[in-house]
Amino acid sequence: MLLAGFLFSLMNVAVKLIPHIPAIEIILFRSVMSFFMTYFALKRSNIPLFGNNRSLLVIRGIAGSIGLMTFFYNLQTIPLASAVTINYLAPIFTTILGIFIVKEKVAKRKYLYFGISFLGVIIIEGFDPRISTFDLGVGLVASLAMGVAYNVIRKLKNSEHPLVIMFYFPLITTPVAAVVSYFFWVMPTGWDWLVLAIVGVLTQAAQYFMTLAYQNANLSKVASLSYVGIIYALSFGFLIFDETYSLITYMGMVLVLAGVLLNVTSKK
Repeated sequence: MLLAGFLFSLMNVAVKLIPHIPAIEIILFRSVMSFFMTYFALKRSNIPLFGNNRSLLVIRGIAGSIGLMTFFYNLQTIPLASAVTINYLAPIFTTILGIFIVKEKVAKRKYLYFGISFLGVIIIEGFDPRISTFDLGVGLVASLAMGVAYNVIRKLKNSEHPLVIMFYFPLITTPVAAVVSYFFWVMPTGWDWLVLAIVGVLTQAAQYFMTLAYQNANLSKVASLSYVGIIYALSFGFLIFDETYSLITYMGMVLVLAGVLLNVTSKK
């Protein structure tokens, strides 16, 4: 999970380096690369492409696609650390949705932790003029979709190989992204091609290690390890994109992370 987090952080930077390329177009390139890399990996390992529980795999693919599209949009429109912090609400949605999807019980005190995180998001949005209400809404949709995807991964942990779960991601995303990209196409030039290739490779590797982690380790421990990503986001945002924040915005980020960490490390 630590390796996946670092690779995702590098991928976030790569996406933000090409703001002139529409997010949906970046996703198309990423999906095409992921499709072929996963396809050949499955073939080489003699693993059936379409798995056993196809309905859940399709749901995972749809949820993952929505989460990726909305998150990439935010990466290009708001500061890096803010986009990443809002995205860290995904474990909160994972826990709430888990009540209905995987029938997990949630202690009453966890709702307090949820409230702390959402208060932090409101502070970030309210005191940073670079983040509009629409951008915040897009970020919440991304987190919700990822919460659905993580719950489905948990339900599939005993029945599907990680590569099969990954395969449904580009299988669903590629045709959707291709149609939408047709209306917003911007031809990449020069270094754009290298950055797009880097996005594809980094995302593929990060997705594999993340899926492996969620399938084989305690959910709360795995999720808590992902929060080192905010350190990467703040560092890369400052060093590469010259992004700075007010003290109250930092306080909002701390509240988001505090609420999430309290939630995922709580025993019940």
